Amino acid sequence: MSTSSDEGISSNCSSRSVGGTNQEKMYKGVRCRRWGKWVSEIRVPGSRERLWLGTYSTPEGAAVAHDVASYCLRGNTCLHKLNFPSMLPPTARTDLSPRSIQKAASDAGMAIDARFITSRETVPSNDTLDISVDDYL
Repeated sequence: MSTSSDEGISSNCSSRSVGGTNQEKMYKGVRCRRWGKWVSEIRVPGSRERLWLGTYSTPEGAAVAHDVASYCLRGNTCLHKLNFPSMLPPTARTDLSPRSIQKAASDAGMAIDARFITSRETVPSNDTLDISVDDYL
């Protein structure tokens, strides 16, 4: 469950405030914990069940995990709603079990997390990053 107390409290959470009221989410399916870690989960279509996708150091890692899970659950109908549609691995499939979806999403998110953290340490923040999930799967 996402509550306002979980979002935007840590300095690691870089959500933008809107008019001094609520926090605006950076990426779909991603929220920030009080202690600065980013988490992702997704609702299974047609049920009340949620799949926990993991905890990440960067919002980009959590967003890619959400994208992979969203594609695996919904197929091509969700492509226009993804955070990073160009980073979706070509190996993502729509015939996976919930457990396999969690693993695929977590693997992709962790790979992006690791790459983004490494790139952030060596690349000035105004440069674009060339990151692909395929490099890690």
